[in-house]
Amino acid sequence: MMGIHREGYRILISGFVILVLLNAGLGLLFPGRIVLQSAAAVVTTAMFIFLLFFFRLPKRHLEPDPRLVYAPADGKIVVVEEMEEKEYFKDRRLQVSIFMSPLNMHSNRYPVSGKIKYVQYHPGNYLVAWHPKSSELNERSTVVIETESGQEILIRQVAGAVARRIVTYAKIRQDVKQGDELGFIKFGSRVDIFLPVGTEIEIPVLRQVKANKSVLARI
Repeated sequence: MMGIHREGYRILISGFVILVLLNAGLGLLFPGRIVLQSAAAVVTTAMFIFLLFFFRLPKRHLEPDPRLVYAPADGKIVVVEEMEEKEYFKDRRLQVSIFMSPLNMHSNRYPVSGKIKYVQYHPGNYLVAWHPKSSELNERSTVVIETESGQEILIRQVAGAVARRIVTYAKIRQDVKQGDELGFIKFGSRVDIFLPVGTEIEIPVLRQVKANKSVLARI
């Protein structure tokens, strides 16, 4: 099952109108230039299909399991390392980072069930998403979930060089379920997840993962 994400409705409608007007304008400016008009129609149709593909929303059923941490995003694992988390924990944590290319599905999901303890949006720069400092300097949104067992898991949505809007649905004190939507990042980005040191990671660096399907870790 596949749908279109609500964050894409306005862009898709605006994009469709602009592309139709562009084709109509070319027809008026270059009457009789069938090859040019046909080429423009092919290019604009391909652009609109890409927008549809980018804002796709596959239906992925998940049975919550408190022992597992699922991937919060589709993409490639680019970082698995112990490092200092400076915003919330202010101590050593195990960071797992997922890079999302423009071809990945961009809906972000809750990797665990629990209660939202912290939500903070930070404006910032637009370094490429795989830059080591992007997690600290780029536009980003941080969410912390406390599980039923009392463990706190931090998820950080990070904008990249192309992404210009992070959407986060989490609210303080909200009860959330593993697999539900956390938010959306438009046009290329990265998601970091910070786990307790010593957490058993299930997926190595450079492996592709899917939100609600790939198990990142066991807690």
